[in-house]
Amino acid sequence: MIELRNVTKLYPNGTKGLNGINLTFGEGEFIVIVGLSGAGKSTLLRSINRLHDITEGDILIDGESITQAKGRQLRLLRRNIGMIFQSFNLVKRSTVIRNVLAGRVGYHSTLRTLIGRFPERDMNLAFDALNRVNIVDKAYSRADELSGGQQQRVAIARVLAQEARIILADEPVASLDPLTTKQVMDDLKKINQELGITTIVNLHYVDLARQYATRIVGLRGGQVVFDGPVSEATDACFADIYGRPIEADELLQEQRA
Repeated sequence: MIELRNVTKLYPNGTKGLNGINLTFGEGEFIVIVGLSGAGKSTLLRSINRLHDITEGDILIDGESITQAKGRQLRLLRRNIGMIFQSFNLVKRSTVIRNVLAGRVGYHSTLRTLIGRFPERDMNLAFDALNRVNIVDKAYSRADELSGGQQQRVAIARVLAQEARIILADEPVASLDPLTTKQVMDDLKKINQELGITTIVNLHYVDLARQYATRIVGLRGGQVVFDGPVSEATDACFADIYGRPIEADELLQEQRA
C-alpha cells in the first residue's frame, strides 16, 4: 500500500533527515516508528503525505508516486491520507463539529468550503466519527473548551470523517497524561482493527510500542536499524535503536520529564 524506495531527505544545512530508506507498509497494518528525537521519525511521516519533499528516491501510494504527483492527482492521493499531530491542529475558536467537517474539504469546491454548507452525508459522517471516539456530546462545544485528550479525539474524528485509508499520527500522545494516552491509543487501535485503516504512529515510548503495534520500525540517524514484528523487538533491539540499554519505564520518565 505504501512503498518507500531509497528515500533520502537532505536539509539545507546539510543534515540528512532520512538516508536511503526502503520500507513497504501493507494494508491494515499498525506500525509504530520509534527512535530518539532527531532520528527522522517526523520527517519520514511527513514525507509520506508530502508535507516534506524528499531529496532522492520515490514514495508510492497504491502504486502511484506521490513524490511526482501534481495538481489534482496530488490532492486525490492526499485525500486518502489523514494526519494527526501532537499539537492537535484544531481551530480552537470553532466548534468540534466544524473541526471534524474540515476532514471533508478535499471532497468539495472552495466556495462550498468557505460558506460551510456541507451535505447531509458529510454531517452523518462527522457525527458517526465523534460517536466512534466517544465525544459526540461535545459536538457543539468550542474546541478550546476541551481537554487535551478530547482535542486529540476530535483530530482522530476528523481523519475518520475524511474517510482516510491511511492514518499518520506524529507523536499523538506526547503531551497527554498516562490515562488519556491509553484512551487515545485504544481509539487508534480499535479503528485500525475494526476499519482496517493502515496506521503509522511515531512514538518515543517503548512500552506503548510493544503494547499496540503489530510491527515496529526503529530509526537512528535517519536510517532503519530495526524492522519487524513486536515479538522480535527485544531489549537488545531497542538498545540498538536508542544507542544504549534502556528500560521502557526509564524511557517513559525521560521523555515526560
